[in-house]
Amino acid sequence: QVQLKESGGGLVQNGGSVNLTCVVSGTDYMYYYMAWFRQVPGKEREGVAAVRTGGTTIYADSVKGRFTISQDNHGRILYLQMNNLKPEDAAMYYCAAGGFVTRGRELSEGEYAYWGQGTQVTVSS
Repeated sequence: QVQLKESGGGLVQNGGSVNLTCVVSGTDYMYYYMAWFRQVPGKEREGVAAVRTGGTTIYADSVKGRFTISQDNHGRILYLQMNNLKPEDAAMYYCAAGGFVTRGRELSEGEYAYWGQGTQVTVSS
């Protein structure tokens, strides 16, 4: 059974940094796309960043220049380095994995089949 497990969230000061990690287990399959999403209560889940096997990355405009998505060579660990955090970045962050993702929809929730349980990031102002 495929499992995705996030870690690294916590309380961080405004302007601070945090690095999230997602570990994939239960499969030998290397997913073509992996991504980070975030959600705050009462709002839809929002795509933050995605990475395709080979290294191509896609970012939401709100995080460009501040967040960096990366993965290990085996596609088993996904990272999200978040710098210069703002209060509006506070959310539950989820990692997701998908096989075939429609081009242009890399940050769309419906394109991903497997999800982690999330890790909370809180930004103090």
